Amino acid sequence: MKTSMQAGVAGLLACGTLLTVVLTTRDGGDSHTGVTYTSASKGPYVALGDSYTAGPGITDPTGTPAGCDRSAGNYPSLVATELGLKASDFHDASCSGATTTDLTTAQETDDGTNPPQLRAISSTTRLITIGIGGNDIGFSSMIKRCVAMGALYQLTGSGKYFAEDAPCERNYVKGDSDAVTKKIATAGARLTRVLHEVERRAPEARVYVVSYPAILPSDSADCGRDMSLAPGDVTFLREKEQQLNTMLRQRSSEAGAAYVDTYTPSAAHNACTAKTTRWIEPLVPDSPAAPVHPNARGERGMADAVLHGIRSAL
Repeated sequence: MKTSMQAGVAGLLACGTLLTVVLTTRDGGDSHTGVTYTSASKGPYVALGDSYTAGPGITDPTGTPAGCDRSAGNYPSLVATELGLKASDFHDASCSGATTTDLTTAQETDDGTNPPQLRAISSTTRLITIGIGGNDIGFSSMIKRCVAMGALYQLTGSGKYFAEDAPCERNYVKGDSDAVTKKIATAGARLTRVLHEVERRAPEARVYVVSYPAILPSDSADCGRDMSLAPGDVTFLREKEQQLNTMLRQRSSEAGAAYVDTYTPSAAHNACTAKTTRWIEPLVPDSPAAPVHPNARGERGMADAVLHGIRSAL
């Protein structure tokens, strides 16, 4: 994998690609650079990942199998559009529910089988984004469990049934044993193997590991109404997401891949912020999206973060 600016540019020039950098401005005055590949021999872009990549519920599903719930409004599609790629130069292999294992083996969905995601890349691939890891640690089931306990916490009050304000955390952390931390370490080892396999299959590709955007706020008291979580469990879940992102950053750096930080730009747009500004929908979405998943605004923000990463490498 190319890790330096010179290596990234050299790899693209080696395949005869002309890069045109265009400065554009979006609503709200935020400027970013769109990068357009304009060559007869441009290399393809392949997107790999789970539901945060696929974007379930944002628009009508696209691609096959239908059970992957990919949206034409997800961040890979937006990135491909900004790059000016033809349909034949873009392959979205992401699938809702995917784990790192599903990058190398077939994934069964409620409506069809998604082939191993790495099958989509080859020696001609020049750009790869990977958004994976949340399902490896069971983050969705963690949130569901914590929500159920949080609802009871809010109905009864901590003084009656709970001795602390983080009733869910104790299911995962017992003394010095932290089950989630162990799962994150295991997911990290799997990701490292995947990144090495990606390098073997697509040695000239620029690879970007995309982090998870901020789901919960830094102020735990701001989230009870929208997410039905006890204050301490808001802190617990937020810290575990940050720990997961830290692992993604470290493993991508060690493997020579780039890391895309979507957490920082989304911090003020978490699921507990106003519905007109949030990137992540709460338990009961106000905008088209799956519960506790990015909406169209969130996928746009993630796309901009990826494009910023591509621009920085150039």
